[in-house]
Amino acid sequence: MAGEPSFFELGVADPERGRAFYGALFGWDFEPGPTGRGFALTTEGLPGGMHGGDAGASPYLFFRVDDLDAAVARVRELGGTVEELGEEGDEDEGSVARFGRFKLCRDDQGSAFGLHQRPAGR
Repeated sequence: MAGEPSFFELGVADPERGRAFYGALFGWDFEPGPTGRGFALTTEGLPGGMHGGDAGASPYLFFRVDDLDAAVARVRELGGTVEELGEEGDEDEGSVARFGRFKLCRDDQGSAFGLHQRPAGR
């Protein structure tokens, strides 16, 4: 269903230290992330990721949408903004084939949130 939380992302300065901390705190299991610069993690309720180089970041909560391009257009129509996520090696900016496509956004008051389109068949 569109609009439900579907993914979370933790930004940390050092992903290895983050893995040690959150693994010890919550018992989370980590595996290398799709870019090789962070980790994918699985919780019982919501899949997530951890990336480095983002000291002091708040967790990002992504909401599921069926059509990312249409949702991005709607955010802009409503006065919000969309940040570009292009990462080194990505063919389609803001996308990671295994997890789907993502965009970081801000609403018309500046509050951050994310949009997530799951990969086909998931």
